[in-house]
Amino acid sequence: MRVDPSTTAVTTAPPAADCPEPGGSGALATTVGPTGVDAGERVEPDGPREATARARTADALPRSRAETRRARSRGRRRRWLAGVGVVALAGATVVGVSLGQALTAPGGDPAGVKFVEWLRGHGVGGVVNAVERWWYTSHAPKVGGRPRHGIPTVVPPSPAAPPRVAVASQPPTKPARPGNLVPIASPALPGEGVWQPTGKLVDGVPAVYETFLRPDPVHTSLVTGVAWMNPHLLRAALYNGLQEPGGGPWAHGAHIAPSDEASLVAAFNGGFRLGDSRGGYFTEGRTVRPLQAGRGSLVIRRDGTVDVGAWGRDDTMTPDVVSIRQNLDLIVDGGHPVPGLLANDHSRWGATLGGKVYVWRSGVGVDRNGNLIFVGGPGLNITTLADVLARAGAVRAIELDINSEWVSYYTYSGTTPLDVQGHKLIGSIQRPPDRYLHDGTRDFVALFAR
Repeated sequence: MRVDPSTTAVTTAPPAADCPEPGGSGALATTVGPTGVDAGERVEPDGPREATARARTADALPRSRAETRRARSRGRRRRWLAGVGVVALAGATVVGVSLGQALTAPGGDPAGVKFVEWLRGHGVGGVVNAVERWWYTSHAPKVGGRPRHGIPTVVPPSPAAPPRVAVASQPPTKPARPGNLVPIASPALPGEGVWQPTGKLVDGVPAVYETFLRPDPVHTSLVTGVAWMNPHLLRAALYNGLQEPGGGPWAHGAHIAPSDEASLVAAFNGGFRLGDSRGGYFTEGRTVRPLQAGRGSLVIRRDGTVDVGAWGRDDTMTPDVVSIRQNLDLIVDGGHPVPGLLANDHSRWGATLGGKVYVWRSGVGVDRNGNLIFVGGPGLNITTLADVLARAGAVRAIELDINSEWVSYYTYSGTTPLDVQGHKLIGSIQRPPDRYLHDGTRDFVALFAR
């Protein structure tokens, strides 16, 4: 290449014959002026270094004020979105961990039940209540009709249960069979209101009888179960769930110990969650929640007998009291449903599902001889539940838990842990008959042979 010092033109000479120009077959003379490139020049594209240098040069140019404001606004928006994303991710992580712990918590409750309970415990109970009210309102019990399988029959009494604890101060007695109940719906079905012995024999006689009624004269395809238990032959004990009341350790924990299964005769569900019960909880010498005067209370004495009454009026704290489970107010008093019961008063009788709908409900009471009476079934409101309890002979009674996931009553057959088997009061009870033989989240009452 030659450079003429008198001009800015550059003349490119052909290369030597033995050194051909890479990528070409001949010489190309190009004259470059001070302002550009001659049209005949071959222009090679920028390489990575040249492109980076060009971009830096462009960035170095001054921006207009509008462009600067737009750039700052975009920066602020990106930072805001990033912050929101971090907060959302953190919240989702916390929720996920909490929900995961709830779904995998010990206890035999189904995952769907655990999920609903988790929602209630995290401020979403109103949404759950609205959905449940819609469900039960949209699926109200059928008007008229007959039970598909008629009045149920029960499992006959099984061989005698071995006594769990001997109590010399109150020997067993042989009570008369309870009197049959007058059916509510008409005409009566065969066997309706007739007591049937079941469970295990104690001291040679049945300790439990069951019967069935249609709970009102309108929804005649529904069946409510009623159980009658003799406290002279049975000893009651309050068992403490993993969550209700929680805590522990307890002598009577979240399930019936295998060593006690042989003498187990019957068991049924407890009350509402403590935060919804508007009452207290006392057992094994510990006050889990303060007792409330006037509240409906299931009281278990040291000898295993049971009373149901208004705390402070019918029962008080004495050395004989070992367990007290309060739940709302009395619904039967003096042998009659209490005045002022309203089917749609969900603020008093179960905000969980709403009082104006027919749902699964349960209740427990005592008759004038101290026998224990349990009532449970679908399609009940607070007035029909109280009516069935009173018709069954209860002089005082309270509502227990509601909703199909929680209402349970079982009798048991078998005299060894290997052959003990539970039997549902009503076949449509949702939970399996071995529910109380495994850890559960809720409290319950078990009855054993004396």
